[in-house]
Amino acid sequence: MSLSLLLDMAASGHADRIALGSRGGGISFSELGARAARGATVIGQLSPSHVVFIGRNGPAYPQVMFSAAMAGVAFAPLNYRLSKEQLHDLLGELENSLIIADSDYVGLLHEHDSAVMSTAAFIEAAADAPPSEAAAVADDATAVLLFTSGTTARPKAVVLRHENLTSYIFSTVEFGNADEDEAALVAVPPYHVAAVGSALSNLYGGRRVVYLPDFDAETWLRLVHDESVTSAMVVPTMLARVVELIGDGPAEAPALRLISYGGARMPRPVLEHALRAFPGVDFVNAYGLTETSSTIALLGPDDHRDAFGSDDPAVRARLGSIGRPVPGIEAEIRDEDGNPVEVGQVGSLWVRGGQVSGEYRGQGSVLDNDGWFPTRDLAHADADGYLYIEGRADDTIIRGGENIAPAEIEDVLVSHPAVKDVAVVGRPDDEWGERICAVVVREPGIEVATEELRGYVRERLRGSRTPDDIVWRNELPHTPTGKLLRRQLVAELSDPSTTESTIKES
Repeated sequence: MSLSLLLDMAASGHADRIALGSRGGGISFSELGARAARGATVIGQLSPSHVVFIGRNGPAYPQVMFSAAMAGVAFAPLNYRLSKEQLHDLLGELENSLIIADSDYVGLLHEHDSAVMSTAAFIEAAADAPPSEAAAVADDATAVLLFTSGTTARPKAVVLRHENLTSYIFSTVEFGNADEDEAALVAVPPYHVAAVGSALSNLYGGRRVVYLPDFDAETWLRLVHDESVTSAMVVPTMLARVVELIGDGPAEAPALRLISYGGARMPRPVLEHALRAFPGVDFVNAYGLTETSSTIALLGPDDHRDAFGSDDPAVRARLGSIGRPVPGIEAEIRDEDGNPVEVGQVGSLWVRGGQVSGEYRGQGSVLDNDGWFPTRDLAHADADGYLYIEGRADDTIIRGGENIAPAEIEDVLVSHPAVKDVAVVGRPDDEWGERICAVVVREPGIEVATEELRGYVRERLRGSRTPDDIVWRNELPHTPTGKLLRRQLVAELSDPSTTESTIKES
């Protein structure tokens, strides 16, 4: 079953509804189906092995993706923010490609051997082409190739097959479940798995999609208001900027019913601020990975309401949970020997289900013999099955032989009123192996001493979790999807040429 079937169902079931764009001048579901069929003809005439998309969010993105699906060709959206050299490096792994790029990026691609079309030229060519019938593709054919962010290693191309993506949609979305007035605002980057998941799930649900090409908090709030947006997907850094702009008052978002967030760890103060700023809005924490075709666990609206309104610390703590697995997904937390751990014990999170790929182009599958995928996230579960992510296994600090998860220290520090953002990393140390280093961004206008912060942690965690060093920064490095660039921080702080004055250490 291919992605083109999802488009056929949507075009038939929601034909006259607006699928993409504004209420007044958008593209209907039936027109989207027709445009994708004509785009498939353009692709078929060139016979590429891949359709590469390099561009910003916009209505062209789902059109190109579905045209590729109907042509039976793998779709590969690349990060348009990469340098020319980085783009050429990734393109070198995708032989015989048709590259469709926004006009801003076409000039970077002339030296590449593949065929290159501007996005506008592709849309224009598709408008004049006859429609194609959807190509017959096997369920296990590659539908989408997504490169990992490369925050912990060289980017790898994750293989998402048609059966992975359709399994995700059929397990988590009810066909036509959206009312005709519903609209989703999508601001996540088009090269992220959430962009693929949003395009598919909103299409299948019958929901109009409004794209924000470049995130800006003021523009986001304006679109939410002017386009009567009912649901929106954000990453933590986006939500932080939105609530900072809103301030202490409620947001003007009369139609908004749901905010879903994911892609990175959500700071508790940001979430609590958002819950106050959008009092009538449901919140969902969607946890997933590129290798799992998007969401595999959800903390739903009722969970957020119950936790936010509870005086029970155990229930309140669920605001930091990723919730429980979605239908069709099994989750297991294992120790270093591969055995399931007890409730509350930290271990490695493994998941299994039809939507889980766990496969990298040129490297094969990393699933075990029983189909389980190692997420490389450390996690624990409470007695009610709520999952809590403790950080990446690669981020663990080993101090004096003790394994320390940065997340537990970060959660304490970010709760201090003077701390706006924080990252905890390890620095080389001759005596302890690694020192605990907290890189802190202050809240504007609030002063705090190093020893006060160290004492704040010491009072709430074991002494071995107290940061050895506090480093002050104006901001932390993040990817556009909100992931902290820990490798960059570790490299900077471990460089012998980096002086104390350079890192502003107290």
